[in-house]
Amino acid sequence: MQSPAVLKKHAELVDRMATAQGIDLEEQMMRGRVTTPDLADAVLRCTGCSNPEHCRSWLASQQRVAQGTPDYCRNTEMLDDLRKALDHG
Repeated sequence: MQSPAVLKKHAELVDRMATAQGIDLEEQMMRGRVTTPDLADAVLRCTGCSNPEHCRSWLASQQRVAQGTPDYCRNTEMLDDLRKALDHG
């Protein structure tokens, strides 16, 4: 089991990565496109990342909506699916 501090750190990274993709996770939850278990799974996948500091640096360097996630992102599939849902209304 991950510590609360680790989970909080990775929850922030998941939210920031979604925001970098132009995705508002809270809105997507209200629309039913993301469930609480989906979000929990995304955070747990993120805790498996071997270099969260690189992720933090990548996120800090984004000036506009990113055109995808870094190659190492463990949540690329989920974020791609959400972005496609946004593109199709």
